[in-house]
Amino acid sequence: MNNSYMTALVGLAAFLALLGAAFAQDAAFQAHAWVVFFALAIGTIVMLRKLEFAPAGAAADESAYFDNVVRYGVVATLFWGVVGFLVGVIVASQLAWPELNIEPWFNFGRMRPLHTSAVIFAFGGNALIATSLYVVQRTTRARLFGGSLAWFVFWGYQLFIVMAATGYLLGITESREYAEPEWYVDIWLTVVWVAYLIVFMGTLFKRKEPHIYVANWFYLSFIVTIAMLHIVNNLSMPVSLLGAKSYSLFAGVQDALTQWWYGHNAVGFFLTAGFLGMMYYFVPKQAGRPVYSYRLSIIHFWALIFLYIWAGPHHLHYTALPDWAQTLGMVFSIMLWMPSWGGMINGLMTLSGAWDKLRTDPIMRMLVISVAFYGMSTFEGPMMSIKTVNSLSHYTDWTIGHVHSGALGWVGMISFGAIYYLVPKLWNRQRLYSLRLVSWHFWLATLGIVVYAAVMWVSGIQQGLMWREYDDQGYLVYSFAESIAAMHPYYVLRMLGGVLYLAGALVMAFNIYKTIRGDVRSEVPMGAEQPEALAPAE
Repeated sequence: MNNSYMTALVGLAAFLALLGAAFAQDAAFQAHAWVVFFALAIGTIVMLRKLEFAPAGAAADESAYFDNVVRYGVVATLFWGVVGFLVGVIVASQLAWPELNIEPWFNFGRMRPLHTSAVIFAFGGNALIATSLYVVQRTTRARLFGGSLAWFVFWGYQLFIVMAATGYLLGITESREYAEPEWYVDIWLTVVWVAYLIVFMGTLFKRKEPHIYVANWFYLSFIVTIAMLHIVNNLSMPVSLLGAKSYSLFAGVQDALTQWWYGHNAVGFFLTAGFLGMMYYFVPKQAGRPVYSYRLSIIHFWALIFLYIWAGPHHLHYTALPDWAQTLGMVFSIMLWMPSWGGMINGLMTLSGAWDKLRTDPIMRMLVISVAFYGMSTFEGPMMSIKTVNSLSHYTDWTIGHVHSGALGWVGMISFGAIYYLVPKLWNRQRLYSLRLVSWHFWLATLGIVVYAAVMWVSGIQQGLMWREYDDQGYLVYSFAESIAAMHPYYVLRMLGGVLYLAGALVMAFNIYKTIRGDVRSEVPMGAEQPEALAPAE
């Protein structure tokens, strides 16, 4: 790859980070600047060595699709996925056994946002960037726009991940609901995201295919809306240019509403719209069938993006937010059920005439169960937004179970299926190293999700009931500490569910590594075992 410009930019950024470390006005900013400097220095060395993930003998054809950046994206997705799942297991263990909290850098308060950001933005973000750059080229029959700009998007996003992750552990955040990274990290992500939009939109403009396939509609809505959410939610004023501290432009109820306008629409457009773009490309491709109803996919798109943007206030029931705003969020959340299930039905019915693939193709099985989890989560969410249900579920582990059934079941499984589809094509392999390992991954991940979600449903409902139990004199029956103590066995089981999911990801990483190397495991294809020869009748 021709990355001389990128190497120069990374080297310049490393020099600026070194200056920041030298002239920092507080210890936290100085520590973060040193972390960024070393990360950039390592990146410069990697780029100077011209590390390639392309298959051996692949020619650099400027007229062909620009797939090397997609290959890097796939590898980064796997790496950050394993890291994020591992941190999740550690965080779950800290809740079950508080003595595992190690002060100050590895306590729950700093590890929890590290886990959520690693899984959502590092694993999920790299999956979205890699698949969107692959899909937009195939559906437009055009090479990525901007030349090396796609490399800037990839490396710039990895730098953002490192800056955000180390900032969480160092305690350098805006100290709000989502513990967002500080102002300079936000600015850097904005620059990278604008470059991503330019690459994607430029490729659409130079397309050779007159029609814009619906997957690109979902990817584009995800890119544009996340940019808007990020900018508004992170409006802040830094105290100084060489200090980490800043002050948000919002406060009180306005800050809470802005936070959940951002938070729920990050779910809606980052974790839903973007991955629906993935669904509308990879499910038909793996099934070898066209989308069940293209018209339904267009209705799904417009209904989803119109309704989702209003649903955030359902996170603020029974708070200082005006009651009319709470009710508005609830009503739009309930209406969201219809387009969400329209998309689920469209994805599942794409297998019409190809349902037998579920018996023989574990990748198809993984994609289909992801769509099923999408349907389940988008039913449970609107149900939990109803005020009477929310009065029991809010602030409890039921919400945690709901979030993880969607994140692990929908986001995780659709990403795994897409990567399994992509890797043989990106590295010119006949097939994956082992389909049996894909099947092992499927069952480990599915069992992990079921254990995790079921345990959290039970613990969440028990929490809600304990918190609202009064005696005949009007006093609470249980103290908060007693409700926490009652959660211990559930937290242990939740951790075990996470271990199963992590084990599945490690199996996948091994399978993908062997596939990239070009190894092929000799095995009878799934479902193709030969029956025993029958003896003739006597």
